[in-house]
Amino acid sequence: MKMRHVRAIAIFGIAVVALTGARGSHGGGCGSSSSGSSSSSSGGSGHSDNDSTSGGTGGSVPGGSSADKASRDITIGECKYDTATKNLAARITIKNDGVMDYDYNVTMKFTGAGVAAVTATKTAIAVASGASESVELTAPYPGTGDGSEYRKCEVSRASRS
Repeated sequence: MKMRHVRAIAIFGIAVVALTGARGSHGGGCGSSSSGSSSSSSGGSGHSDNDSTSGGTGGSVPGGSSADKASRDITIGECKYDTATKNLAARITIKNDGVMDYDYNVTMKFTGAGVAAVTATKTAIAVASGASESVELTAPYPGTGDGSEYRKCEVSRASRS
């Protein structure tokens, strides 16, 4: 076999390893992250269709790909109008199943029929490896009524570092 053939095979092998992201026995590929690196998600699709004045059970925020692990760690437990503080409020639980401690940043969007969306952001929510943390995100209620027009909340952005 000629030297140029050996060189071509070696370059091809390196290209295959680089493109497939060979990572030990975990396989992997583009977008597959087993290293616990920072990731973010925008336009999350999780929501809670609860009556905004009564709370409810909420729902889970599904993650579409392996790149948005932060949003998959978040569960919406309650979405309501808090009559005592006159704020829109969402209670979320962040469960970190990873092997590293993470700080989470979460932006919640409150929406309803015929009203402008309202957002609330909470940053640096520390969650230890294997632990859960529940927090409340609040935003001032922009209306003068009872808050019932805001019937849905969803995670619009989530990241961890």
